[in-house]
Amino acid sequence: MFKKTKVDDLKRIELEQIKKTPKRKIIIILDNVRSLNNIGSCFRTCDAFLIEKIYLIGISGKPPNKDIERTALGSTNSVQWDYAKSIVDLENNLKSDDWKIILVEQTNKSIDLKKFQPNPTDKIAFVFGNEVFGVSDEALEICDGAIEIPQFGTKHSFNISVSLGIVLWDHYTKTIKAHKGKEA
Repeated sequence: MFKKTKVDDLKRIELEQIKKTPKRKIIIILDNVRSLNNIGSCFRTCDAFLIEKIYLIGISGKPPNKDIERTALGSTNSVQWDYAKSIVDLENNLKSDDWKIILVEQTNKSIDLKKFQPNPTDKIAFVFGNEVFGVSDEALEICDGAIEIPQFGTKHSFNISVSLGIVLWDHYTKTIKAHKGKEA
């Protein structure tokens, strides 16, 4: 018979230790994400995957915020984050530091996520856009590429937090050999 693992048996890393733990070279950019619950869910997923940093752009809400915390469950303290008014300035700064900017968006040049083969040594900033309008036109102009998650229903739209989980899991599984032994 299966038994649930008790919280005390999960071997959670304490907050001070997580801040010192090496992070995966991935940045998440939330481009004008309007839902505070979505932002909180993204923080929580980024904590689970040891993501280096989240950037909140434009109208995206910022911690501290009770609606973000409702879904973040404290991960706003374990995931480094910053706010940037302009996605163009942020992307240019990241590119000058050798980060690849990859949009998660349906575009005329998007590649299917199944075909996306990240180099394990690349520093990647994944950009997720507004729930209604997607990534901003400014982000489209200066990105290095775009990936699209295959979908088969009528909506062709995942919730942003679902998309984030899919993309991060996909990246992790494709680069796991490079990370073998680094993650518990």
